[in-house]
Amino acid sequence: MENAKPLSGIKVVELGQVLAGPFAGAIMADLGATVIKVEKPDGGDDARMMGAAFRDGDALIFKDFNRGKRSLALDLKSPAGVEALHRELEDADILIHNLRPGAPEQLGINGPAVTARHPRLIYCEMGAFGHQGPMNRRPGYEPLLQAYCGLSAITGAPDGPPVRMGASVVDQGTGMWTVIGALAALTERARTGKGTIVNTSLFETATMWAAQKLTGWVNMNEVPVKHESGHPAFVPYQGFNAADAPILVCCGNDRLFRKFAALLGRPEWPEDPRFATNRQRLIHQKELLPMVQALMAEKPRAHWLEALEAAGVPCAPINTIQELAEDPQLAASGQLQQVPGTDYRLVGMPISFGGQRPAIERPAPALGEYGKAG
Repeated sequence: MENAKPLSGIKVVELGQVLAGPFAGAIMADLGATVIKVEKPDGGDDARMMGAAFRDGDALIFKDFNRGKRSLALDLKSPAGVEALHRELEDADILIHNLRPGAPEQLGINGPAVTARHPRLIYCEMGAFGHQGPMNRRPGYEPLLQAYCGLSAITGAPDGPPVRMGASVVDQGTGMWTVIGALAALTERARTGKGTIVNTSLFETATMWAAQKLTGWVNMNEVPVKHESGHPAFVPYQGFNAADAPILVCCGNDRLFRKFAALLGRPEWPEDPRFATNRQRLIHQKELLPMVQALMAEKPRAHWLEALEAAGVPCAPINTIQELAEDPQLAASGQLQQVPGTDYRLVGMPISFGGQRPAIERPAPALGEYGKAG
């Protein structure tokens, strides 16, 4: 592949607000698609004002999730605006929206109506609770779906309250599933000549992320237990506080535990019936883990990282975001990219083609710079 832009020649029209829809559009733009972002003329995407002004009066989150796009300001509550949208769709391959449930029907741009007029179009509809079921008309947001689908309940300290995950895994995951669905539908269209409607939702994404815990309950009556940084099936497999900073150690089998115990100066532990096998360590972890923590606290993180890596025991520093920003692996990856024509950097796609990462082509657009109607 010559330019790492496999979606060159594909046209996407995005009616996206804030995160899930815009993230799907940003993925496609980074991969080379022409993405026309349709925004309301009065203020545009609400994400433009989500937080302090960063550049051009827009918040950083807007710049991040709308890079590489062109902005078309349309009043979709007017007939002229809707017709302008249909003109854009005449040669479009994909439409993406995460409009509030019921809004597409009110505007006359729901899936059946649009695909009837544009039969080759891949119509991607992103909802909160999905396109069917008793809650299909309810709106939803990241923290609400993390809470509703049990993700908050399985996150955090064992004796602590439910915790929201630090990343927007539901919104961004829904964007990713939408892109996967759209690309699969494009492949099908190449065979049949017909488009389709692709449905994704925050609820279904959050349920997928909770799938291991959910299937453990429905099949084996296993009640999920919170492990903080730990693992439900391996011990020790979690974070520890070294003398100066935290570190994660992963003993995924008994051989690795034997090496770890030797480094800690406790070569007798693997011979102790309580700790000899992973299943025994799971049973006796309340006895083992405090002893491990006490020993880890005696020396700095750099010591443990060097010793563990030399012994082949998987480990990693528990970095802050500031430490990640200065990490040589991040610099070598080239994932933090300078946005052309600006003084800021954004994180590029976590994928390469032929060893080449898709470059961010241009900054997020000014409202209506591609055109206006309605």
